Amino acid sequence: MLHWEVLCVLALSLGAAAVSATISFLGVLTAPESMADQTASLIRSRAEDRPWLDLSFQLYAVVFAFAPVALVVYLLHRSGESARTIGFDLRRPGFDAWSGAALAALVGAGGLVVYVVSWQLGLTRTIVPSTLDGNWWDSTVLVLQALKNGVLEEVIVVGYLLHRLGQAGWSPWKVVLASSVLRAFYHLYQGVGMFFGNLVMGLVFGWFYLRYGRVMPLVVAHTVIDVVAFVGAVYLIGRIDWLPV
Repeated sequence: MLHWEVLCVLALSLGAAAVSATISFLGVLTAPESMADQTASLIRSRAEDRPWLDLSFQLYAVVFAFAPVALVVYLLHRSGESARTIGFDLRRPGFDAWSGAALAALVGAGGLVVYVVSWQLGLTRTIVPSTLDGNWWDSTVLVLQALKNGVLEEVIVVGYLLHRLGQAGWSPWKVVLASSVLRAFYHLYQGVGMFFGNLVMGLVFGWFYLRYGRVMPLVVAHTVIDVVAFVGAVYLIGRIDWLPV
């Protein structure tokens, strides 16, 4: 039953995203342009000529993306556990903040190097963090999107998946590898370079969770990385010569 529960949760969340990303990658491979000449937009405008409608769509996407996280927390409670079981709580704010910031600096710097090098080698699409265009609410939406990514991915792909598959009898590093491969696949639409970059990120985050048993530092780290990527890139792209545009 644990395996069926995990499959249902993934089918409603990042497992489906992995399938979608794989199909998108097949489109990238069969396109006439080289991979580096193609773009991948992470956050797109939904209604460019009507900002209020665009904002409504953006907030809708953020709010309902938390539904699988709510499902995971509910399932943990149903089994006599809680979000605290996977360290998704506020018991250790100091530890969560400083360790999350340290992980963000380590993984974020490494991820940037992987992206630039793999783009130069033609193994990664040109990533456009946001196509939102000069609305007063752009930065707020980008921060909310970053928080959504951090919570959704780390709670499900690390905390929940490692906990549940461990209960099902999987060895710790077998679960970490499965979690990392899943993370890599739902980023595959960005290209081969980012597939391997996210695979390594998954291994690092998985090791951290096995060591400390808390998912909150990973949520902090992922959120910080995405805030810098989303908000920072809006101001840096086109101003730094070596940053792909």
